[in-house]
Amino acid sequence: MNKPTFPFARLRAAALALCLAQTFLAPAVAADAPVKLQTLRGAEITASDPEGDGTRYSRDSAPLPRDFVQQPPLIPHTIKGYTVTKNFNKCLDCHAWARAKESGATKISVTHFKTREGDELSSVSPRRYFCNQCHVPQSDAKPLVGNTFKPGTGMR
Repeated sequence: MNKPTFPFARLRAAALALCLAQTFLAPAVAADAPVKLQTLRGAEITASDPEGDGTRYSRDSAPLPRDFVQQPPLIPHTIKGYTVTKNFNKCLDCHAWARAKESGATKISVTHFKTREGDELSSVSPRRYFCNQCHVPQSDAKPLVGNTFKPGTGMR
């Protein structure tokens, strides 16, 4: 199963814990009582997360299969040091249509050249320009919580 990891896992876990605490504990706890927050793994919010500190991303490996039809492909290589700003996108050095053949990289999907209304553009749409909004490096990280997810029948 694909296990994308996110660089801000602890921050996301803290935000989730805070939301859950405010939603479910607030009515049952007195207003002046301190709330003890924990990460999904049960560690203190301010503690170092030993599971996440040493995540190693794959270097140029075969892409993992997708688990559902509209899943954005995972990035099968490290992106450490890749710059994506409003003026420059390192991903396009290899994945742009003009460079994909010589670099051996997968071309950007034609869907990335369309506006919200479906009009075709000559370059990547601004809403699809920041690759890391949808695509994440694949890694062999342990899941934060257990799950019983099974890929859709059409993906098996």
